[in-house]
Amino acid sequence: MRVISGTARGRRLKELPGMDTRPTTDKVKESLFNIIQFDIEGRRVLDLFGGTGQLGIEALSRGAAHCTFVELSRPAAALIRENLNSVGFAGAAAVHQGDALAFLSSCREKFDLILLDPPYQSELLENCLQIITKFDILAEHGIMVCESAAETQLPAPELPYEKGREYRYGKIKLTAYRRHGSVQL
Repeated sequence: MRVISGTARGRRLKELPGMDTRPTTDKVKESLFNIIQFDIEGRRVLDLFGGTGQLGIEALSRGAAHCTFVELSRPAAALIRENLNSVGFAGAAAVHQGDALAFLSSCREKFDLILLDPPYQSELLENCLQIITKFDILAEHGIMVCESAAETQLPAPELPYEKGREYRYGKIKLTAYRRHGSVQL
């Protein structure tokens, strides 16, 4: 697993042994960042279900101002910190070891970009989308990208949130959501 583009391009990231984390493939990761390529520079990113940290680290490498990582597993959270240190992004990141739903419920900041890649065979993605829209933690004109199994049907949220395009890559699907801004008169 490596950083695809940006200031840390080509740098290798460590992975946890075993099957507890499912890193996003390079093909899907490259596609995800092609979708949001103009929505990264200078933005505040939330990498929910951080795993190895590769998505948030890729965003930082491509110019994101800050990334907050949330990961339930203590060993995975430690690995995210190690990977951040190895690519020199520790100062532009915060790692929270704990439950994603609890983090979202108590979150008091807004993010410009939210990356969601939970375990596929759970209802975590749907629950996270509901909490994110309820507590409105996506900044105006922000974007969320959800990775799921291709057959997963994600809900259309209430305004000001809008479900965008879906992108399929074999058994994997990326779904984009946007938050509209306030109406200016």
